[in-house]
Amino acid sequence: MNRRYAVALAGALLAALAVGAALSSPALLITGYDTTTVEAVDGDTGDSLATVDARVADGVVKQYVGLSATEDLPEGEGMLFVHDEEAERAYVMRDMAFPLDIVFADANGTVTRIHGAEPESRPLTRYEGTGRYVLEVPRGWSDRHGVDPGDRLVIDGA
Repeated sequence: MNRRYAVALAGALLAALAVGAALSSPALLITGYDTTTVEAVDGDTGDSLATVDARVADGVVKQYVGLSATEDLPEGEGMLFVHDEEAERAYVMRDMAFPLDIVFADANGTVTRIHGAEPESRPLTRYEGTGRYVLEVPRGWSDRHGVDPGDRLVIDGA
């Protein structure tokens, strides 16, 4: 076997292993998230209800992985899923280690639906809502801060 062939074969095997690892754990493809501040404001008064520092999931892989590669989510932190347009959406708790509130908001930031979601005893329960934005925060965050449908999410820079 000549040296060039051996090097090419070794490179192809390494590439195949990398692709296999990425397919079995998409979190390996993520090198980092941008972050933003999300403020929940009362839909009637405009009063601030809560602020969250959120990682931004704005691409297919980041949205697929979501928080499943995270061991816990401290109060005051979250993940903001940003979609190209407002639509009916369904989220699942794939490989999650902790419970969440899943907050759907339309293109203007108006909260349309909130789900309290628990790690699955029944795999892949669908949490559905309409939104361009979906904010995932620690379970009970919405109740603790009085965030309800009709309130708004104000996203820094949006």
